[in-house]
Amino acid sequence: MIEPDKYQRARNPRRGTQESAAAAWPPLARYIEADARLGAAAAARGPLTLAAYEFLRFGVKQAWACLFGAILLGFLILTYWAYPVGAPLTRYDFLFLTAIAIQVLMLWLRLETLDEAKVILIFHVIGTIMEVHKTAIGSWVYPEASLFRIGGVPLFTGFMYAAVGSYLARVWRLFDFRFTLHPPLAALAALSAATYVNFLTNHRVLDIRVGLILAAILLFARTTVYFKVWRTHRRMPLLLGLTLVALFIWFAENIGTATGTWLYPSQRLRWSLVPFSKLTSWFLLMIISYTLVAWVNGISIFHSARRSAGRP
Repeated sequence: MIEPDKYQRARNPRRGTQESAAAAWPPLARYIEADARLGAAAAARGPLTLAAYEFLRFGVKQAWACLFGAILLGFLILTYWAYPVGAPLTRYDFLFLTAIAIQVLMLWLRLETLDEAKVILIFHVIGTIMEVHKTAIGSWVYPEASLFRIGGVPLFTGFMYAAVGSYLARVWRLFDFRFTLHPPLAALAALSAATYVNFLTNHRVLDIRVGLILAAILLFARTTVYFKVWRTHRRMPLLLGLTLVALFIWFAENIGTATGTWLYPSQRLRWSLVPFSKLTSWFLLMIISYTLVAWVNGISIFHSARRSAGRP
């Protein structure tokens, strides 16, 4: 599934050394040299220690990429258990103001870049529009009162979609994504547009999600993503990566419904797992999310260390 390859990223032509992804976030940049020493010590102790170090490094990078979403999810849980009944500010409004505060704080502390903030804003708008439509037709409901809302949608919900965009933007940079046999971005844009329209119309006209999923499989069938945990790029079929992310979003959605933040019709009387069939919706949402981030970041082609990485 995931295997090392014989290539490494081309060296930074200005510095003569491999550029660390941590340089994009000033609070992390101060630890670059310490991390390099730690990695070198792990490598000196043999392949098993090195493998353990890479595994730990992979987890830390993923946690950093999930920072915005993890904090927001933590507040969903915290407010479910501890938010005071009858407080002047409703729980949903508190979550909305908290999400804004998190966003501002992350920018101020430079835990997030301006490019990531732009991606989050785009996802917030796209997600809110879809939420307004889906709640209007009863696909799910937000059962609590709130002041900051559009129709039946509390405004904090857009940040939950933004968390997906934030994750993709950060993980792209952290793991230095590069690709082989990547489909044209124009084709992905067309697929994403059709997917979004289908989300908005599938209750009135024919639901073509099966065809959309098949189209995504055809487009990505031969695409490989190369990601760098430490010094060496590893590889994985991109379709597998997108599916795994969709699966983790499904897990997060179960936490959201278990905290009563939003509910599907089948959960109003008694909570149950979100139907596994919803995984198809999250997979298609991942296609939209991935396309937007790819347009912002561009597609770097994977080459050997003897050739410079390029863009189509």
